[in-house]
Amino acid sequence: MSQTTLSIAALTQIVTEIFLKAGLSAQQAEAVAAVIVAGERDGCKSHGIYRIDGNLRTLAAGKVQPQAVPELHDDGSGVIRVAAHGGFSPAAFALGAPVLAERAKKLGIAAMVINDCTHFSALWPEIEVLTGAGLAAMAMCPSYATVAPSGGIAALLGTNPFAFGWPRPGGNPYVFDFATSIAARGEVELHRIAGKPLPEGWAVDRDGNPTTDPTAALQGALLPFGGHKGSAISTMIELLAGVMIGDLTSPEALESLGSAELLPHHGELVIALSPERFAAGRPGDPFARAETLFEAIAGQGARLPSQRRFAARRQSEAEGITLSAEEMAGLEKRRANPFG
Repeated sequence: MSQTTLSIAALTQIVTEIFLKAGLSAQQAEAVAAVIVAGERDGCKSHGIYRIDGNLRTLAAGKVQPQAVPELHDDGSGVIRVAAHGGFSPAAFALGAPVLAERAKKLGIAAMVINDCTHFSALWPEIEVLTGAGLAAMAMCPSYATVAPSGGIAALLGTNPFAFGWPRPGGNPYVFDFATSIAARGEVELHRIAGKPLPEGWAVDRDGNPTTDPTAALQGALLPFGGHKGSAISTMIELLAGVMIGDLTSPEALESLGSAELLPHHGELVIALSPERFAAGRPGDPFARAETLFEAIAGQGARLPSQRRFAARRQSEAEGITLSAEEMAGLEKRRANPFG
């Protein structure tokens, strides 16, 4: 089967055109395209161009505002708010991130609350914006109820991703980004599309019985990673990035949306921290000390998180992004008619 290799810029142009034709404003379309192409560039297929159709389905259902203009609310404190007004989260993040970074450097720590957004993307692109400014960062958000709590049998929690990043001088940051379910829902969908069974222990069916059938899993519930530990972290995210910021929890998001086939609507919490400010007055350089830790980890033969992603990025930047004939046909179809 033939393949096509596109430059990052060329793929970005195609994806942007698709969303402009679908009715998004330039602000929304460019922000959405940037994170989708970042996923494809870094070899994260579950968060790459695969996400286009989910976005379009949600647009067609009228569950996201294509022309939404995010609005920044800044009272000078350590909490910055961005009202997404029903638009996609990347545009809201892009608006607030510079203020968040400036405030964290000034105060040592600052948080950004994004309210009323539609979320579909990985969190690591946001984290890398902040690590690029020399800050440590955390980001989290609920989803919709597709995960059973540890010991439970029915969906109640979201996949509830959590991401963290630490800046590294002269290189890629230390970054991890994972769902608090044992796998992201997108991974289950990719197994379904490929006709592959799920690994044991990923999910239960609608009756609460263990299943390796992706379709049954999507109709039932995923399981949290690490048993009760992942369940507790997921609950924490419901509280911090749902209840605390005055936005929807995962059960509320599912009730509001009425379907797990569309993208969830909720809020997001992003926290930025200045290592220099926290370490001020104490011996040692926090960045140098962090490098000692990273070197010790790698010295045991262990791999730091995101290394495969960074390797894929280097290859994409040097050689372009390679897509299958089927993927290119899907892009061209959506480019001609986003809702066809």
